[in-house]
Amino acid sequence: MAGSGTAHLIGAGALLTVEHLVVEFPAGPGRRVKAVSDVSFDVAPGETLGLVGESGCGKSTTGRAVIQLIRPTSGSVRFQGKELTGLRGKKLREVRRGIQMIFQDPISSLNPRRQVREIVAEPLAIWSDEGGEERQRKVREIFDAVGLDYEGAGSRRPHEFSGGQCQRISIARALMVNPQLLICDEPVSALDVSVQAQILNLLRDMKSRFRLTMIFIAHDLAVVKNISDRVAVMYLGKMCEVSPVEELYMRPAHPYTAALLASIPEPDPNVPPVATENLLGGELPSPIDPPSGCRFRTRCPIAQDVCAVHEPEIRQVSDGHFVACHFPRISPMTIGRGAPAATWASPVTG
Repeated sequence: MAGSGTAHLIGAGALLTVEHLVVEFPAGPGRRVKAVSDVSFDVAPGETLGLVGESGCGKSTTGRAVIQLIRPTSGSVRFQGKELTGLRGKKLREVRRGIQMIFQDPISSLNPRRQVREIVAEPLAIWSDEGGEERQRKVREIFDAVGLDYEGAGSRRPHEFSGGQCQRISIARALMVNPQLLICDEPVSALDVSVQAQILNLLRDMKSRFRLTMIFIAHDLAVVKNISDRVAVMYLGKMCEVSPVEELYMRPAHPYTAALLASIPEPDPNVPPVATENLLGGELPSPIDPPSGCRFRTRCPIAQDVCAVHEPEIRQVSDGHFVACHFPRISPMTIGRGAPAATWASPVTG
């Protein structure tokens, strides 16, 4: 899996384009954590891109690097045609008005010393010249939009709310400056299942109401399926598969994606669990010293010698479906939706 390349980029018309993104962190003398290694993707206006992978794959680091909370080691991040990696200070803050982020832990992302109406109004206080009455009217509107009672909740502080309510407050704050792009960093992973459904429905409603483009970061493929238009799968800092959501779930082309899908629990006690030992083995390698060639080869059930020598490049296997694998589950000659899943293809090299 774990490959590089830009064949999957949609090109002209993308709202956000990330190319060859690299993020590394120091880990002692002569050692670097390779958190994100040559990752490329883009997002079309109005699209929701699901970014998935197991813990430690670099998906949250990618999201933070897009908004420049973490400065990339190298690579390009272009938003509405403007390069972000070279911006500093006021110019970067101005661009960030169009890109807002919802964090994984909703409670710790809110200032515990301030009332929630102050937290939600703060973006307007920074970026708007509107007076107090107009600002208060907009805050009331956004409270109503996310399902919170302004009169009952506005004067309270974050610790007085549940996790789901705090996430609604975080969403309200992010929407106050009318962003074009919303990055959701595992916004439901810390919530109960019933609350997860409420927040997902809210995000769908907000996307339609405010005409948002979204990057939805998660490790739960069942959650991603319900909200995404396309899905990008990451492993150990690399991109391995990008596909329209229905195509990915119906015909995964990469063995890692197939293992992730097989791990989704079936809510039926009469359905036996899928044996994943033939799909995924071993332990996650260290990002300080990742395997040569394909980074997934040490856990892959079909890895061969070529996988240790050559890193696979992302290439197309069907309409809008791209994979970085020498032995994709779908042959590049198998084009078209609805066809039965193919057997392992012959190696794709060069």
